[in-house]
Amino acid sequence: MSQPVQVLLSAVVIVADWIASNAELFPYFPQAARQGDRERVEAAWNGLGLPRPWEAVEPPEDPAVLVFSRFVMPRGARVRPVQLRAVELAQGMPVAGLMVIEAPMGEGKTEAALAVAEIFAARSGAGGCVIALPTMATGNAMFPRLLDWLDRLPDGRSEPGARSVLLAHSKAALNEDFAGLMRSGRRVSAVDVDGGRDEWGHRDGRRVLSAELVAHQWLRGKKKALLASFVVGTIDQLLFMGLKSRHLALRHLAFAGKVVIIDEAHAYDTYMSSYLDRVLSWLGAYGVPVVVLSATLPAMRRQELAQAYAGPGADLDAGLGEVASADGYPLLTVVEPGGRVRLEQVEPSGRRTDVRLERFSDDLDVLADRLEAELEGGGCVLVVRNTVDRVLQAAAVLRRRFGPDQVTVAHARFLDLDRVDKDADLLARFGPPGEHTRRPATQIVVASQVAEQSLDIDFDLLVTDLCPVDLLLQRMGRLHRHRRGEDHADRPERLRVARCLLTGADWAAVPVEPVDGSRRVYGLHALLRSAAVLEPYLSGTGPAGDVVALPEDISPLVQRAYGPDSQGPPEWRPAMDAARTRHEQRQGRQQEKADAFRLNPVGRPGRSLLGWVEAGVGDADDTRRGRAQVRDSRESLEVLVVQRRADGSVVTVPWLTKGRGGRELPTETVPDSRDARTVAACGLRLPFVFSIPEVLDRAIAELEAECVPAWQSKESHWLAGELILFLDENCQTRLAGYDLRYSQADGLEVANAE
Repeated sequence: MSQPVQVLLSAVVIVADWIASNAELFPYFPQAARQGDRERVEAAWNGLGLPRPWEAVEPPEDPAVLVFSRFVMPRGARVRPVQLRAVELAQGMPVAGLMVIEAPMGEGKTEAALAVAEIFAARSGAGGCVIALPTMATGNAMFPRLLDWLDRLPDGRSEPGARSVLLAHSKAALNEDFAGLMRSGRRVSAVDVDGGRDEWGHRDGRRVLSAELVAHQWLRGKKKALLASFVVGTIDQLLFMGLKSRHLALRHLAFAGKVVIIDEAHAYDTYMSSYLDRVLSWLGAYGVPVVVLSATLPAMRRQELAQAYAGPGADLDAGLGEVASADGYPLLTVVEPGGRVRLEQVEPSGRRTDVRLERFSDDLDVLADRLEAELEGGGCVLVVRNTVDRVLQAAAVLRRRFGPDQVTVAHARFLDLDRVDKDADLLARFGPPGEHTRRPATQIVVASQVAEQSLDIDFDLLVTDLCPVDLLLQRMGRLHRHRRGEDHADRPERLRVARCLLTGADWAAVPVEPVDGSRRVYGLHALLRSAAVLEPYLSGTGPAGDVVALPEDISPLVQRAYGPDSQGPPEWRPAMDAARTRHEQRQGRQQEKADAFRLNPVGRPGRSLLGWVEAGVGDADDTRRGRAQVRDSRESLEVLVVQRRADGSVVTVPWLTKGRGGRELPTETVPDSRDARTVAACGLRLPFVFSIPEVLDRAIAELEAECVPAWQSKESHWLAGELILFLDENCQTRLAGYDLRYSQADGLEVANAE
């Protein structure tokens, strides 16, 4: 037998054993001896009540009919060319394989991927679908979109029944949509005819309490959850499939029977990509259909993805060489089982934004002067900084000039509940035009990378730090994203032309010198390559002067920035060559580090599985330590935040909405479920400085000394094992030699106190 067959049979045996050894399903009652085996098994199987897998039916042949019947489309919308052609290519594939969809931001790649997934599932017999995304935030944003799609998805099953659904990340239980499904999973047959509100103020609609979509009780826990039919999760869940770990066969079984969609494929570094490539090789061996999405994918990375899926022994035709050199855009790449490769450039949809690019001073007072002039007639500005410290510094200066009400801050250093509220507020004020959008006359949003992706927000003017060119293009995708009147006539007169002010660097240096924070985040090589390919636009000597044409310039800029050829003025070359050397050395170290625990390639037919996970990591799960195995990053420290008053009482932070703020918490007993869940939803990831080993150890020791023993009880599944950060009445504290201050407006600020 081939190794893939051995893996899946092993996993099926494990699952069967877990079911058969469950005393609740097979009770040890004397009368069981008088009951026939068939009756016992039928009773147990009915008691288990596992939802049957998806049985996809061949969708309508007309791609437009398929898209309009599965997704909510704005009035007057039409199917985008990339959606149309992706569906047609999938329909023309005799056997489902790999499809890479490269298209600009806002072109409906997700809808295209789900439509293709439906076709692939019908052709392959896949019983479900997995969507893997870069972060928890993008996963949370995708989950309701998956549920909406499932509500419209037909099923070929002869007997209608529930579909099992999973949100796969460590904080999924705090997501209100998923929490509703977990409740319905405990009472699949129950219907709330009154449509009442739950304890979190969330109105349970038909979808949440319907028996059609459930988070099945048995499919819970680290080992079994991914066996659910429809899964939205972070990319870590997929990368764990390439990590030597216990019960790895179960993870392979979970993915082997589904269509896999990988979003934001450009967002993963060398370390993560090495795991992703190994996972793709196993998915290809299983014959799992895969759809990869990206707005800004380097051609070499496209080739690596295709090669990994096709496998080393595939009979690749000349098309693989074209994969690495194709510069068309939008672009569809198809790899069929056996290695047949096909590429097709798709005509643009006609959506176009011309962005005037301008280098700008990093002096914040100069920025405030410029924005004061630009906003004379009103307008909405997005200022993106590469570090949270730079976000807070800029916001402080701009608030002194414009007032606190006209400056909003958004970054990743907010409590989870505050972050959700921030995202909702940004969408409500800067989202697509419509009756639910209350766009302010004048507003400045100062944000970190959280504004780059997943949020459909639209601004009149963009100011951004220098960053890798693919990320810069993502940020530009938030500029004039939606049409506001003919020729943007509904925007302020000064801001009807899209402009991007590029800052965060000393432009007079040779070569350009990015600020220290940006260098720590992205590395000097990527920043210099970005500056080099942008130099013609910044100097006004680009194809259209200083205009970056979206989408036409996206692929050329990305391919030049990540290609092998030298870029930039000759006098930059020595510094750029040195930066490239350091970058390649780091990539080599990342590759070696990944190889330590990365699963071996698919072995030759007949090779045993014995030893296939030897020298592994033990259990792999979605924890801080688990995620560090598939991401090249130090272990981050996460805490739950509460407030301790002067009288010693402990309360939830006061500003929380829906009656959750300022609630007194018992310290001698476990808080009730509602309050414990509120505390669990106040998670906060501390900044990088707390990942330095000596600081991390000191911080953990101080936090453990402050623990509330009663909260560590097994009865408190929300709080047990968690580290609690106590803020005083001014929302301040000291931890490991650092002063910490938290506010609802600015999030966490950190200052060295020693």
